Amino acid sequence: MIDVKETLKKSEERMEMAALFLEEELNRIRAGRANVAILDGVRVESYGSKVPLNQVANVSVPDPRTIAIKPWDRKEIRTIEKAIMDSDVGITPENNGEVIRLNIPVPTEERRRDLAKQCNKIAEKAKVEVRNVRADIKDKLKKAIKDGLSEDNEKDAELELQKLHDKYIKKLDDLLAAKNKEIMTV
Repeated sequence: MIDVKETLKKSEERMEMAALFLEEELNRIRAGRANVAILDGVRVESYGSKVPLNQVANVSVPDPRTIAIKPWDRKEIRTIEKAIMDSDVGITPENNGEVIRLNIPVPTEERRRDLAKQCNKIAEKAKVEVRNVRADIKDKLKKAIKDGLSEDNEKDAELELQKLHDKYIKKLDDLLAAKNKEIMTV
């Protein structure tokens, strides 16, 4: 027989993972404001291995439209520039010999709409995952009735599962709304 509380706890963990996935993905989307998270995917060739950018340089945001990258080793500037150019960041770096600057352009209205659509697609993936978790757990509860779980317990667990589902769908909607607001703000 299944442990209902343990099953619900595991389902909540999976739903939380979907929310974390959405949050990370939305942080990577460039919305016209400087955000160091857009550089998370940049890997720099350093001493024979590819390492994350933040392991070879200090990355900061001096103002809302600029990201400054100060390499710990000046010789790495060219390598860092090349890594940024090869990545999908889509911004051309400028350097003055000591610091690399990324100037974030103001997105056009059309670009902002495209970014909002992209965010909506990512959010929908996360929502589908939350719904899949709910469906999986519902199936387990239905099978557990055959294994001796009372119908009352199954109904109570289903109600609890639905509350979890609603809570996480709202959380995903809130994250998406906040990102869309950030994108659409000029």
